[in-house]
Amino acid sequence: MTATRVLTGTAEGPVLAMDQGLSFWGGVDPDSARVIDEHHPAYRAELNGRVVLMPTTRGSCSGSGVILEMLLNGFAPAALIFSEAEDVATLGALIGAEMFGRALPVLRVTPGDLARLSQSPRLTVTPNRIIGDGIALPIADPPPGDLTLTEEDRAVLSCRDGKAAALAMRVICAMARLQGARSLTQVTRGHIDGCILANQANLIFAEKMAAMGARVQVPTTINAISVDRQNWQRQGVPMLFGDQASRLADAYVRMGCRPSFTCAPYLLADRPANGEDIAWAESNAVIYANTVLGARTPKHPDYLDLFIAMTGRAPLSGVYLQDERRPARLLDFDLPEGADDAIWPLVGYLAGLASPDRIPLLHGLARHAPTADDLKALCAAFGTTSAAPMLHIEGVTPEADLAPKPDADRRQITRADLVRAWQDFNQGPETVELVAIGSPHASAAECRELARLLDRRTVSAATILTAGREIIDALRADGTLATLETSGVQVIPDLCWCSITEPVFPPETRTVMTNSGKYAHYGPGLSRRALRFGSLVECATAALTGRAAKPLPVWLA
Repeated sequence: MTATRVLTGTAEGPVLAMDQGLSFWGGVDPDSARVIDEHHPAYRAELNGRVVLMPTTRGSCSGSGVILEMLLNGFAPAALIFSEAEDVATLGALIGAEMFGRALPVLRVTPGDLARLSQSPRLTVTPNRIIGDGIALPIADPPPGDLTLTEEDRAVLSCRDGKAAALAMRVICAMARLQGARSLTQVTRGHIDGCILANQANLIFAEKMAAMGARVQVPTTINAISVDRQNWQRQGVPMLFGDQASRLADAYVRMGCRPSFTCAPYLLADRPANGEDIAWAESNAVIYANTVLGARTPKHPDYLDLFIAMTGRAPLSGVYLQDERRPARLLDFDLPEGADDAIWPLVGYLAGLASPDRIPLLHGLARHAPTADDLKALCAAFGTTSAAPMLHIEGVTPEADLAPKPDADRRQITRADLVRAWQDFNQGPETVELVAIGSPHASAAECRELARLLDRRTVSAATILTAGREIIDALRADGTLATLETSGVQVIPDLCWCSITEPVFPPETRTVMTNSGKYAHYGPGLSRRALRFGSLVECATAALTGRAAKPLPVWLA
């Protein structure tokens, strides 16, 4: 057997082997190189200088930015070795080499060889071998492939449109070859994910591209950012952080992106159509677009999203192809009767755990009639535990009738699994200081329902709701915004719970209550606080009383 060289380089170091994928964003602190995902078996392990082995990554598209930040600050792994296709960390390493001269070897091996290499305490990566205890695995370059470019592609590659566009096309072609694509496809719109000031690398990259004259060629929206763009100075945000976060957003606006500042672009009035080829990053948005809207986009890593928007061209691979959208695992759910909206994040989270590396088809959900907001919550939670860019729900989603792949297997998700997931999300105490709504950004319907539940009563726990500007404008027009503010709810645009920082995030908080499976998963690592999880009704109750009941909900008990 041989290893496949994905990115060149040599390395040597102790082994850190994981048997399940890790999201670098929300799962790794780039300043300490430690795993901060409390739900991951490698929690608190250190990656700096280690040869890191795992099947593939999972979760957020922003992991590429974490890899780049670790390369720039000197805390990167010595090498990355995967046994399955992987784009997010690979793209971060590719940008590090292409734009900043920082090499990080990336290799792919068979699952059997990954298991063998994982047993060695140290590994050395030479130009032609991976060497460990009793192991000398040869390294070979991947087949050259047969990537066909149009005359227009070649013209961009040859700097006709400037150095920035040529760089973008060069990286797109490199990723296309790694993915086995034989051509590029034309996309109609983009969505940029790497505009959160989660690290200095995002700012350095964006300002460097803007200075090179980068411009998007297709309509492109922008993800949530790290500050309320118009109000951060009045909110007490430190000047340096607020200025850098604003500069990062401004860099993408200068490159022609629309200042939408939402992690839920599918809630905008102009959203993709069924069958439309788009280029989105942000994991929840990608999964919703493919699953619910029937649009087509792989989970593009941060930075590649900009390059594709600059050229309108993407590798014709993955779920752009009809056959790759077919389910490869069937999941049977036994949902309890009378379940409230908290069931849907649990379903998504468990579906991702049961299908971490392939598209699943979920059975047993149609009779519970999930709403658009239920599907939003399900897709976001699925994205925290699976690398797959979509899922299907029998009788609900538009492509659920696609024939499963011939080797698709079947698994059962039981009520006991639901109980365990609920307990995983509820590690915090009963006393709640903060209620967090809007991860992903809240819809107008969610906001109106919260206002109805609070019924103009004043909250006793700090309650913050994040939503996109377009949604907030609608709430202002129909009076919902005023009603929420009368109850003491703080409604904040532009940022979201995955980017919120102190002092907007109340520093005195010890426990956060949320209805988001995504934030229940990432929140402990990002906020360093305990989390409680429940339905929107339970969140409203916690907001009014400052308490979240410990027992299982009635429908689970």
